[in-house]
Amino acid sequence: MDFQRFRVAPGERIMDMGCGAGRHAFELYRRGADVVAFDLDAEELDGVEKMFGAMRLAGEVPEGASATTVQGDALDLPFPDDHFDKIVASEVLEHIPDDMRAMRELLRVLKPGGQLAVTVPSWLPERVCWALSEDYHTAPGGHVRIYTRAELEAKLKSLGFRVDGHHHAHGLHAPYWWIKCAVGVNNEGNPLAKAYHQVLVWDIMKRPLATRLAERVMNPLIGKSVVVYFTKPATPDRPAASARETADAV
Repeated sequence: MDFQRFRVAPGERIMDMGCGAGRHAFELYRRGADVVAFDLDAEELDGVEKMFGAMRLAGEVPEGASATTVQGDALDLPFPDDHFDKIVASEVLEHIPDDMRAMRELLRVLKPGGQLAVTVPSWLPERVCWALSEDYHTAPGGHVRIYTRAELEAKLKSLGFRVDGHHHAHGLHAPYWWIKCAVGVNNEGNPLAKAYHQVLVWDIMKRPLATRLAERVMNPLIGKSVVVYFTKPATPDRPAASARETADAV
């Protein structure tokens, strides 16, 4: 995610919806936001909560920032209308069969004028993964669809969101997943997959210039994720309340 496009101001209330292990929630917390890490998986949230505590003890968090975890269902978010200044939904909508209902909930709980950042797997790298491995996309809780960017944007625009731009990310990660799919997604001992994973960990930790430049070239071509930015208009065509009513009627 590009924090030049998705600017975080201290004290903003931001939800990381489908936070998983918490990578985005941790960065939002470091930037001084009041973070809600939301997920269905209680075990994941337990780890996120522990990391929040470790960050506070290590002095990594600006004074006044807060962070909490909330367990729940993306189809029925336990928050009032117009509650969040910003929302991140990273690599989650492709897991949800009723994605439109989840999108309506995002619209409902986001304040008018608020920004939404959505990431989903890019069409081409994801299509290659599906072709290489049935296990990749048939595991319980796995991916149920492959989005084109046009489809993702059209669905959210139909609910009233405005599209503010996009970019691709994680170009170095696509070959890793192609290798995993080719050798078996659960084959943790494959030497090629292990070696590539070590490269990715090294890159994340060290951020060397060479791989940054390589990924900049690779992202538009084979970036594993596409990131799209949206805004809920200050005077939306459809008020948030009607979005909730529509969701309830489904």
